[in-house]
Amino acid sequence: MYRIDGVRNASECVLLLHGLARTGKSMKQMEHALALAGYATCVLSYPSRKKTLQSLVAQNFSPALQGCVRAGFKKIHCVTHSMGGIIVRMGLVEYRPDNFGRVVMLSPPNQGSIVAEKLKNWWLFKLVNGRAGQQLGISKDAVPARLGAVDYEIGVITGNRHAFFDCWFSSFFSGENDGKVAVAEARVDGMADFLVVPEAHPFIMNSPMVARQTIHFLQQGHFSPRGRLPGQ
Repeated sequence: MYRIDGVRNASECVLLLHGLARTGKSMKQMEHALALAGYATCVLSYPSRKKTLQSLVAQNFSPALQGCVRAGFKKIHCVTHSMGGIIVRMGLVEYRPDNFGRVVMLSPPNQGSIVAEKLKNWWLFKLVNGRAGQQLGISKDAVPARLGAVDYEIGVITGNRHAFFDCWFSSFFSGENDGKVAVAEARVDGMADFLVVPEAHPFIMNSPMVARQTIHFLQQGHFSPRGRLPGQ
């Protein structure tokens, strides 16, 4: 299910995809920031716990993307959270419209997730995250490992803090992480820019600073030097 808002007043549209076990409502604050910046928005709510990644691409992402194309926008961009980034990468392999623009991914498991790898066979993980969650591991057979480098403009923003309820997950990592995805796991070959922010995985899309950086990338193709952590 998707909805497009702001068609009459905008020449460019942003398709928003939420993460695993979330809904389109989780992207509400990001949607509002994009609308204030003059973009039409298309929020896709998809049944992330009930289908495989392949089915989500074919039955949910592709129809939403084609709906944006039919609406006649000059440019179509994507902003994703977590697993939404993997769905976009898969979908653009099969179909990328001529007027496709840029992508900003928030905490994407581009290299797979060690959390998903360790827990994929646990009954509770299966119950909560469904079949798609089991496809996000770090093994060579997992979906992220089978996706190649990107050849379109992608900016990745990921966090290095974890929420209190993700303390156990955070212990799985040896380096910086946001409680669900390691900083290193968020990278993808061919990306245009990369930014680490002091945010946790479940809430990164609600950060006003992340929204500003997202809009900056959509407009400029790179993140603003302001707001970067030392060494970036």
